Amino acid sequence: MDVLIISEDYRTDEYILKPIITAMLDHLGQSTAKVDVYRDLPLGGVGQALNWEQIQNILKQHDWIIDLFLLCVDRDGKEGRKTRLTQLEELAATVLKTDHILLAENAWQEIEVWVLAGFDDLPPEWEWQQVRQERDPKEVYFLPYAEQRGVEHELSGGRKVLAEQAARRYKRIRRLCQEDVANLEGRIQEWIQARGR
Repeated sequence: MDVLIISEDYRTDEYILKPIITAMLDHLGQSTAKVDVYRDLPLGGVGQALNWEQIQNILKQHDWIIDLFLLCVDRDGKEGRKTRLTQLEELAATVLKTDHILLAENAWQEIEVWVLAGFDDLPPEWEWQQVRQERDPKEVYFLPYAEQRGVEHELSGGRKVLAEQAARRYKRIRRLCQEDVANLEGRIQEWIQARGR
């Protein structure tokens, strides 16, 4: 299986998404899946990542080789974001090969929270539901945590090293991130099962 992750900006997001999605697929028994991140151009924010013309161009360029496209963006407190993602999935279904699919998910509220979910040494005063609901968890929680761990000067502000460590505890991530990570996992599993029939 070939998987292509599309994000708002691969320059930071790839360090989080690739190890966590790889761990997710491994959990689903797809350890041979080839996972890559779309890098042909940085989409430059959520507006471009949710632009159908941009997505359609990516799908057309890669549909001959990619089985599963994953569009992962931040929710950023936007109530209607999931509706837009569903619309993009429906549009993608009209242009992709029958056994190929685009699945879209919004992180609750930013993908950096997925990394934090993999660690059990977060400051005790951080209530997990507050972390999940914070509109700007990158600034409020992730960056201070990276500094606490002494990795803020590592690649992408510590995202690479922390995400790789967090991905080793994928079951914890999916348990703490039900609305997004576990939801996406379930949808991928359904697609894999339907494709195998």
